[in-house]
Amino acid sequence: MQYRSWSRITSGVLLSVIGAVQYGTSKVFYKIVPHFDAQELRQYLHQVMATFSKTGKDVVMVVDRSGIHRAHKLDTTFDHYHGTLRFHCLPAHCGHHLNPIEGFWRVMKDAIGAGRCFADLHLLYQRTRQVLMAHQERPIYAFHW
Repeated sequence: MQYRSWSRITSGVLLSVIGAVQYGTSKVFYKIVPHFDAQELRQYLHQVMATFSKTGKDVVMVVDRSGIHRAHKLDTTFDHYHGTLRFHCLPAHCGHHLNPIEGFWRVMKDAIGAGRCFADLHLLYQRTRQVLMAHQERPIYAFHW
């Protein structure tokens, strides 16, 4: 059986990656997770805050109106960071051009080989990690506002 990159199966998405683009540097902070839910997002936010708490600046993340971004399970995480972490929710139907990470996902999918088939799931994971690591060394996506 061959696995199509970024395809869905009845049990859900084959591979989930949470990520954010840092404004100005185009650096992507990502985490490969077994499935994308509020608990995984909470852990990711703690990792982001551990990285940026040293700067003393507030962290603002631009997000869409996904239910996961609005989950009440995140309330304790936002309370924990006392206003130094907040989400800026984009208006509904505003398009992907306002959210920097969406451009990265598009470029990353092209780099991985959207539409190509992989002999097994391990090869898809391996190619995804390879593209993500390559981006950390030399950005495949440069975001400029």
